[in-house]
Amino acid sequence: MATSLLLSNPISPYSHLPTNKFKTTSKLFTLSNPFKPSQFNSSPFLSSRKQFSSKPLTRILSQIDGPTPRSVLELSDEEEVDDVLVGEDSAEFDFAKQKISSWISFAAVLGIVLLVLDVAWIDSSTGFGKAFIDSVSSISESHEDQESGLVLKIYQYAKWILMFFPLMLMLELHKVTVILFIHAYEGLNFHATYCNSQKDLFMKAEPVNILLQVVMFTLTLIFAVVHSGLASFRDKGEKLIGERAFRVLFAGLSLPLALSTVVYFINHRYDGVQLWQLQSVPGLHQVVWLSNFISFFFLYPSTFNLLEVAAVDKPKMHLWETGIMRITRHPQMVGQVMWCLAHTIWIGNSVAAAASIGLIGHHLFGVWNGDRRLAIRYGEAFDVVKSRTSVIPFAAILDGRQKLPKDYYKEFIRLPYLSITALTLGAYLAHPLMQAASFRLHW
Repeated sequence: MATSLLLSNPISPYSHLPTNKFKTTSKLFTLSNPFKPSQFNSSPFLSSRKQFSSKPLTRILSQIDGPTPRSVLELSDEEEVDDVLVGEDSAEFDFAKQKISSWISFAAVLGIVLLVLDVAWIDSSTGFGKAFIDSVSSISESHEDQESGLVLKIYQYAKWILMFFPLMLMLELHKVTVILFIHAYEGLNFHATYCNSQKDLFMKAEPVNILLQVVMFTLTLIFAVVHSGLASFRDKGEKLIGERAFRVLFAGLSLPLALSTVVYFINHRYDGVQLWQLQSVPGLHQVVWLSNFISFFFLYPSTFNLLEVAAVDKPKMHLWETGIMRITRHPQMVGQVMWCLAHTIWIGNSVAAAASIGLIGHHLFGVWNGDRRLAIRYGEAFDVVKSRTSVIPFAAILDGRQKLPKDYYKEFIRLPYLSITALTLGAYLAHPLMQAASFRLHW
């Protein structure tokens, strides 16, 4: 899922609206049974649900930035349906609609991007990547020429701080280990160990450089601010410079920062303070591997629109509704949490924990920010989709707001997910190559 940091339509007949009937009246569709507020406010997973009034379906559909759903277009007069798709069908790939010229353009754009990225960022003789990493690292370096009274006070009162604010508890037989990372001017790391058997609390101070986890978290934070900040500015930015130009700006700033964060994590993932060691636990490797594999199926559907990602096609903000969106409205967040937990449990040190805290925090913010942006762009159409989906995986399905079609599995038997399967397996096998390439950068 770390590689998903690098990037962040047609319609299917599969859909769901909660037990409401739509009827056709001449050429327009209207709601024969208006939405009832109780239908949208009864779920514990929903908060501050807007109340719906009887609106023409065409008014809602007109807010969708894409083609009208086939489930509506294929209705005949006097035909009655239980389920109408309001959002778009995710991960659909129609070979008949593909243009060879578009994919040639995509290959050319990809080649140019990689070339520019290498010259401007990766190459140590011409790029700024190493200088960027060094600049971030310098903010946490020790200042040996300064004797700070603050550090001495922290040392004196660390025992009391540890009693009230332990950051990490690790159970191992009859011991509870409390590890507190304190970063002051000298960059000290204090350890306190509480032994249950003797009921003694003692403290040992070691001059451990905590630069690595601080830099790891800072890199993640910088990427998060730039990535989410530009995403929040998307509507205004596209009006100012156009959709394609804004996508170039977005990718041009996000890609180098994402690459730096990923490479730094690969290079220093085992250099932090060891918090636990569980790699010898039987079966853990299989559980971690499976969690990582599944996490890539939670990529946000817009990631599959490669032609839009590369600005070959005009980028759009899509309102997806099928496939993985039936399970959770924010699959990228769920997948990132799965990836972070798996890697942190397996590696078990402070660098992995710092990266996971930053990434999970970034994606939790994305849940709120994503819903806010879609509500602004799509209005009532998003409210309908939101009413029958959930942030928590499977929540809308379990409480009856989302009813899966009998052939729901077909929404995953599509080229994008087959490609994800192959690429995920390939990335796992290519880990040694990825590590060797990262080590060569000396970031």
